[in-house]
Amino acid sequence: MNGVNEIRACFLDFFKKNGHEIVPSSPLVPRNDPTLMFTNAGMVQFKNVFTGLEKRPYARAATAQKCVRAGGKHNDLDNVGYTARHHTFFEMLGNFSFGDYFKPLAIELAWKLITQEFQLPKDRLLVTVYHTDDEAFDLWRKIAGLPESKIIRIPTSDNFWAMGDTGPCGPCSEIFFDQGDRLQGGPPGSPDENGDRFLEFWNLVFMQFEQLAPGERVDLPRPSIDTGMGLERIAALLQGAPSNYDIDLMRALILAVAGLVDVDPDGPQKASCRVVADHLRACAFLIADGVTPSNEGRGYVLRRIMRRAMRHAQLLGAREPVMWRLVPTLTHEMGQAYPELVRAEPLIVETLRLEEGRFIDTLARGLSILDDAVRDLPEGAALPGETAFRLYDTYGFPLDLTQDALRARGRAVDVPGFDAAMERQRAEARKAWAGSGEAATDALWYALREKTGATEFLGYEAEEAEGVVAALIREGRVVDVLRAGEAGAIILNQTPFYGESGGQVGDIGVMTAPGVKFRVTDVQKKLGDLFVHEGVVEEGEIREGQALELVVDHARRSAVRANHSATHLLHEALRIVLGDHVAQKGSLVAPDRLRFDFAHPKPIAREELARVADIANRAVLENASVVTRLMAVDEAIESGARALFGEKYGDEVRVVSMGYPQEASAGAGANRAFSVELCGGTHVSRTGDIGLIAITGESAVAAGVRRIEAKTADEARRWLGARSERLDTLAALLKSPEGEAERRLAALVEERRRLERELADARKKLAMGAGAAASEGPQEIAGIKFLAREVAGVELKELKSLADETKQGLGSGVVAIAGVDGDGKAGVVVAVTPDLVDRFDAVALVRLAAPALGGKGGGGRRDMAQAGGPNGAGATQALAAVADALRGARMVGDDAA
Repeated sequence: MNGVNEIRACFLDFFKKNGHEIVPSSPLVPRNDPTLMFTNAGMVQFKNVFTGLEKRPYARAATAQKCVRAGGKHNDLDNVGYTARHHTFFEMLGNFSFGDYFKPLAIELAWKLITQEFQLPKDRLLVTVYHTDDEAFDLWRKIAGLPESKIIRIPTSDNFWAMGDTGPCGPCSEIFFDQGDRLQGGPPGSPDENGDRFLEFWNLVFMQFEQLAPGERVDLPRPSIDTGMGLERIAALLQGAPSNYDIDLMRALILAVAGLVDVDPDGPQKASCRVVADHLRACAFLIADGVTPSNEGRGYVLRRIMRRAMRHAQLLGAREPVMWRLVPTLTHEMGQAYPELVRAEPLIVETLRLEEGRFIDTLARGLSILDDAVRDLPEGAALPGETAFRLYDTYGFPLDLTQDALRARGRAVDVPGFDAAMERQRAEARKAWAGSGEAATDALWYALREKTGATEFLGYEAEEAEGVVAALIREGRVVDVLRAGEAGAIILNQTPFYGESGGQVGDIGVMTAPGVKFRVTDVQKKLGDLFVHEGVVEEGEIREGQALELVVDHARRSAVRANHSATHLLHEALRIVLGDHVAQKGSLVAPDRLRFDFAHPKPIAREELARVADIANRAVLENASVVTRLMAVDEAIESGARALFGEKYGDEVRVVSMGYPQEASAGAGANRAFSVELCGGTHVSRTGDIGLIAITGESAVAAGVRRIEAKTADEARRWLGARSERLDTLAALLKSPEGEAERRLAALVEERRRLERELADARKKLAMGAGAAASEGPQEIAGIKFLAREVAGVELKELKSLADETKQGLGSGVVAIAGVDGDGKAGVVVAVTPDLVDRFDAVALVRLAAPALGGKGGGGRRDMAQAGGPNGAGATQALAAVADALRGARMVGDDAA
């Protein structure tokens, strides 16, 4: 029973036998706590249960919760790989009581599990209690039979847990295992407690108080239990492993890493093997839970974890992407416990492969830019912090890579300058990042929600209804009356108007009464069930308590419904064509168009997009009924309904099914519709009401996220008609039948390219011929052939190829070609033959020529470099400057730098 999977199962089975509901792990992106970037403890998903905001059908629960600590307050990233216990991703085993049992049973269950099920020797166990918690002290002595010397009172916050400055709190009891005197360290509370000998592996939190204010604490009416045991830690103890990285799960991953790069997993590069193995888990699970690499928020943290792992893979000798090749090993080890890992495996593999490929390119590009940045620095000078930050921010080149690259050259980085630039960026990022979960809503809406209660939505069945005014708002304040000409917002007891949510825009329409008319221009949904109707009073006055006739704009609602239903069909068609990893990342459902963002790591081929359209339109033509059912959320998901990432669902959900199963449908069975999704939006009655779906565009939104845009019904017909007209016009201009237009246009494009190439070649020959008349052949300077040409009529971008061709004909020597374009701007290129690059640096030579053109600097390689400037009249002087440098032998050897 020592394997990680067996330990996890044993823990959950034990608590199930003791009346606990086994609750699946919540996602790594918390949906109920705006203060957290990632789920970092088992209690996060139960936070609202502990505070009383949420009710569950059970009073006892147990979980194996996936956690990440790599950003914000809980950030272990820099320690990972170099210590025995730190991870970015880890699993937290926990049991919870929501006002059911308390300290006696919590301690009894914990003691039974670790001594009977896990069979840890009692004489090597000891516990801590908060120094004033006499009850817990006595219970450990009574239930576990521990002597007083092994029940240690701790007076610090280590043994007192609080959810925040106010709210539930209580003392803790931590359980430790004595790993033996072969390790250094003393028991908890002693001066040398930070050693490794005594390992804390389980924390029992006794949530018994509510902190009202500093110094004011009262007893909770229903005290609760929250425990957390690190799975990796308990596995290390049960397997006799010296560190978490030596347990069976981590060892399998580390051996896979070492096997791919052919290194000793326990040799000098042991830490890098550990980093890759640990970070692989974090990356894979974050991607499976919908996070994609980006430059901000959670995506930024994911990218940082990825690149740290990829850097260590390179330190291990990898020169090609390797992390994606490790995913099958991870899935084999953890996929049974976490099926989302199996479902998302294709997306994880492709995301890692593409991101690592980009990183390898970034590394090469960054090193090249770094070379240019330090070329002109004084000997031994540090790289300016702003430059290091530009490398990081613009090119994705991490600071530690910059430091490593410069360390070999005896240079450092101005880290304070880098930190200052980084802080400026973070200040901007803080303004843009809204946090996690649901952001706090203005106090106004909370107060109104308390006063009016929820708005009942009638719009699934009706577009006309009557409602009573519950509140009026103008310029952000509650008012008693709205008068003609005034803009404001109305809250009703019930409404057929849809409030914007789930990507679907809010309805428009009118509210009327005798002598009264209110034009509704938008509807927003606040706090989940408070519908706020925004608009203008066109006639009369509106007061609280007044009854109004409510009429939704039917044509607009119909168009929105068609687009929303089309979104569902396209979602399923995309999954069929591209794979099960396709998951919605955002949408817009408007009356004139739809937009659908989804997880996919690369552009969609034209043929794939055509298949998506064909499959979706096949479902439209079937004209199948659209069926909506109200179901328990768990039942709905078990039935195969797609739950959209980021959406918050209540105990009951609306399940929208449409279309008949198609042969290619993922998971389609005899009783499953083509598309089945949890959705609170409005939809057509039959798929045929959509009329037609025309995909109008496909593009990238962010790394790993694509977007398709489409139109339906009349909008689609008009769009396709306009395309047909444009094709007719194009065929007429080409004087070709419509069916031949594409081939004819391609032939013309190719013909133009050929003529442009021939023209460019003719210009170069003419230019070099004119130059030859002025200067018949190469000069000899200090025993070196030097060929200088001043050319006209040649585009500046062609100077390099002209210099390269001239250099090849020269055999051995230096070539300098200056050219002036039609705007009077000039460029100069210097080329050095291979046998002379050790003596002459083309970059240094071209930088001497640049001032004559009114420019400065220049760049390239030792064998070919280019500079430019606004002064075309200085071309002759630029060539002379190169000749003077050769005469003075200023470029000999390494003095060029």
